[in-house]
Amino acid sequence: MSNNDNYHQLTRTFQRLSRFSHLSAIASWDMFTMMPSGGSKARGEALAELSVLEHQLLTDQKVATWIAAAQQEDLNDVEQANLREMSRLHHQASLLPESLVEAKSLAGSRCEHAWRSQRPANDWEGFAENLKEVVQYSREEARIRADAKGCSPYDALLDIFEPGMTSAQLDVLFADVKSWLPDLLNKVVAKQSQQSLIAPVGPFPTAIQRELGLETMAQLGFDFTAGRLDISAHPFCGGVPEDVRITTRYDENELLSALFGVIHETGHARYEQNLPPNWSGQPIALARSTAIHESQSLFFEMQLGRSKAFLTRLIPAVTRHFGDQAAFEESNFIAWNQQVKPGFIRVDADEVSYPAHVILRYEIERALINGDIEVDDIPALWNEKMQSWLGLSTIGNYRNGCMQDIHWTDGGFGYFPSYTLGAMYAAQLFSAANRALPDLNQSIAQGEFGALFDWLRQNIWQHGSRFTTEQLITQATGEPLSSRYFRAHLEARYL
Repeated sequence: MSNNDNYHQLTRTFQRLSRFSHLSAIASWDMFTMMPSGGSKARGEALAELSVLEHQLLTDQKVATWIAAAQQEDLNDVEQANLREMSRLHHQASLLPESLVEAKSLAGSRCEHAWRSQRPANDWEGFAENLKEVVQYSREEARIRADAKGCSPYDALLDIFEPGMTSAQLDVLFADVKSWLPDLLNKVVAKQSQQSLIAPVGPFPTAIQRELGLETMAQLGFDFTAGRLDISAHPFCGGVPEDVRITTRYDENELLSALFGVIHETGHARYEQNLPPNWSGQPIALARSTAIHESQSLFFEMQLGRSKAFLTRLIPAVTRHFGDQAAFEESNFIAWNQQVKPGFIRVDADEVSYPAHVILRYEIERALINGDIEVDDIPALWNEKMQSWLGLSTIGNYRNGCMQDIHWTDGGFGYFPSYTLGAMYAAQLFSAANRALPDLNQSIAQGEFGALFDWLRQNIWQHGSRFTTEQLITQATGEPLSSRYFRAHLEARYL
């Protein structure tokens, strides 16, 4: 054998882990899309069993021994990066007792399953009971991680999704956004109120919307031999790079909300499908972070999809599928799809008001995990922040207020900031792509996306987790993350 025996033992272990997580990903996808409701309890138990199995494999004492020994071995830079990621994952998992991993997984499955019927029923009290249990386990996890890391409980969870990010850094980025966004939002709403727009007239049959979605996915380079499109209550991208599952939801009165959901999830999917195959099964082949993942979906949906060039390109396909109507006249169609209307629902929000939805959730979940507030305080706080940001009241409207998201149901605290970080990364990346590809706008208008996707493949996709987030973004754009590109993008598009 080679003299890197310990490193090779680790690669075999992580290959096994990767196969378990493959099964877990597909079983979870099925639970959200196809599974009959009677299967919920058994599926929850099966997934909890799998998460315990993965936890046992990852926290085995042999893994710690191999990691320590491999650090003395003669590894190239790719292997060193892989070892860094192995060590990070092992350390994160080793902190938690198996009983907590299982209890949290079961509580999350119960809460998520109940939420599906509680949300439509506006049943906050029923939901809050389940959520309290999830929060209890999440706080326990956060406390254990924070003690080991020497940081706040919330920062310990944030680090899982966004390695290296802290709430102190987020507060600086978000304070900047808070200093200019409300004024920008007011100006854009005032400007757009002068427009008289023609609304598309439905109904828009689901089957035809699906056809348009599949056609658009194909144009955006989605590989259908390695993935598929389905329906779920909450659009998501799951599965594994070799078998990416994306979902959307359809509303026959809405022309393009499902399509933009599809475009968003296709951004996630293209990233997954282009992660480095020669490192498959190793931590280095995984996506860099949740914010980088979101940057790819928002790059597709907002930077590309809502651009004037792309929307112009979309009109012939829309008229081919739904017939011609006055709303599809070019300037009306573009203005209709670039409307800024503060609303209750985060996933339907335009890109100008979207950060308000994210910062609100971030401030609430941080206070919740750090123990400054309790679950019962959430509705009032939610309403207060919605009023101050967007002038909307959510009193008594839990369904479209604090019960609208799936993330907290399974303890995904620390995830929400990734959406606005992702929007910032996307704006910075698109700006860099524009500098590298001077004819980009023209290419988009002609439906030629090859050069743009090659640029993304070269700068983001092919690197997986080889570099830290800061290294990755600095190499791709020439500087670390800055919110000024996001602001410049919004001002250029909407003012």
